[in-house]
Amino acid sequence: MHDIELNEEQRMIRDCTRQFARRAIAPHAQDWERAGWIDDAAVAQMGEMGLLGMIVPDTWGGSYLDYVAYALAVEEVSAADGATGTLMSVHNSVGCGPLLNYGSDDQKGEWLARLASGEVIGCFCLTEPQAGSEAHNLRTRAELRDGRWVLNGAKQFVSNGRRAGLAIVFAVTDAELGKKGISAFLVPTNTPGFRIERSEHKMGIRASDTCAITLDDCSIPAANLLGERGKGLSIALSNLEGGRIGIAAQAVGIARAAFEAALLYSRERVQFDKPIGEHQSIANLLADMHTQINAARLLTLHAARLRSAGQPCLSEASQAKLFASEMAERVCSKALQVHGGYGYLEDFPVQRYYRDARITQIYEGASEIQRLLIARELKHYAL
Repeated sequence: MHDIELNEEQRMIRDCTRQFARRAIAPHAQDWERAGWIDDAAVAQMGEMGLLGMIVPDTWGGSYLDYVAYALAVEEVSAADGATGTLMSVHNSVGCGPLLNYGSDDQKGEWLARLASGEVIGCFCLTEPQAGSEAHNLRTRAELRDGRWVLNGAKQFVSNGRRAGLAIVFAVTDAELGKKGISAFLVPTNTPGFRIERSEHKMGIRASDTCAITLDDCSIPAANLLGERGKGLSIALSNLEGGRIGIAAQAVGIARAAFEAALLYSRERVQFDKPIGEHQSIANLLADMHTQINAARLLTLHAARLRSAGQPCLSEASQAKLFASEMAERVCSKALQVHGGYGYLEDFPVQRYYRDARITQIYEGASEIQRLLIARELKHYAL
């Protein structure tokens, strides 16, 4: 992407994040993957840099500039390590986002600055074992007893689940109202009855802690209701535009890392008396990879600019996520192919990029859901 498309502040954020990510994240990514945990000190540094409060205004302790800056920063972190990109994107978009947009002043005062600084990490508890893309089909229940909400149920695929200090939990409060009977709650993770059942062992982004969580008579103050009773589903869905922009940027970052690894390897690896990058078949692969990455970035930044301007961008965010996530798998696969047999070895990071990229087609709305949303918006398309 040409710098002319960015203003000075956006360039500064991108460049500072890139320097930090290459110094403090990329050299440790393989060790973090083996440990299944991102180093606490690195997460604290991200907080100090403002990377964990990028959608929060400075009035609440955040570092918000616009969604373009946020997307650029997510790309840089994800290029260094996809798992760390997951932590950052989830924490910002669906950790801080619902509280920023729907929290009371008291709730924001208690939590938002701590989230923005990274003192507290957030997680988002919507998905359940039986309810993935069917977000309204929840079995978790919240019952008002003696002025307190008591939650019971199970949540699945909770990113940042073990690290988080605050969970945004969605539960049914009025079963007879269907979709309009779901509410959102702020649940400190040290609340009795909030229990981490296990950390999942995953194909990729292994350093990102993904957990199954049980709520067993988990009792919280009535004041911890987030937004209005019965508005939980709309709260959950309203934050998905920003979330999808973040995942699109993550996919671009992972793909870019794979492309750069392949480009470097193509210059160093000699076959038939010349670097393999000078063979037309490899040069064509690299040209296609570079083009697809740039196209995905432009889609992502277009959606980011719309969101920054307060304009509706559901279709644009879905298009960016759909294209970027599927592009990332293709590009990472081709990057592995450029490496040949070496790409299949753990000694080379390209195999990790390939595994990390695959999740971007699944979480924050699977590709099938993105196509559904994009198609639905076409009824408003002006011919």
